[in-house]
Amino acid sequence: MKTVMSIIIASLLGLAPCGCCGPKVDNSPVGSVDLDRYLGVWYEVARYDHSFERGVTHAMARYSLNADGTVSVMNSGLKDGKQKVSKGKAKLTDTAGLLRVSFFGPFYSDYRVMMLSGDYKYALVGSGSSKYLWILSRTPSLPGEIIDRILKEASDRGYDTGKLIWVDQSVDSISGQGM
Repeated sequence: MKTVMSIIIASLLGLAPCGCCGPKVDNSPVGSVDLDRYLGVWYEVARYDHSFERGVTHAMARYSLNADGTVSVMNSGLKDGKQKVSKGKAKLTDTAGLLRVSFFGPFYSDYRVMMLSGDYKYALVGSGSSKYLWILSRTPSLPGEIIDRILKEASDRGYDTGKLIWVDQSVDSISGQGM
């Protein structure tokens, strides 16, 4: 009875997994990630739309190691022609390819590296739900055959790739100034 009540309360609070949280996807992380190779700058090539990045172009993330073993996360981009920066941190977990990221104090979310090229040039990243998806690259754009490979992986995992927003990374759109 106590377990049933806990499940009911968690469901009412939106904490339990359920069909209402979006379609079922395979968001399992890759088997291994060399953190030292993953650190550095990643450009957002595409993403699902969500309020905290709506209207942001030239989006990129910079990951660096903190002295305490956590990872510094600095997301940046342009919104309405002005630079927007969000600073956070990530904690490692016992699961390879899974970090816990926070931009708001004690609240952490899953950061799941679901596909990673052997040369660490591109990645497919998701979260603990089907609501978030990013295609990341070490360069502002990727060749078509790589995009196709990533889209197939996302689709095979159950993600709706038609919902992806392709992020403007062009130099022309920021008056010839790089970030």
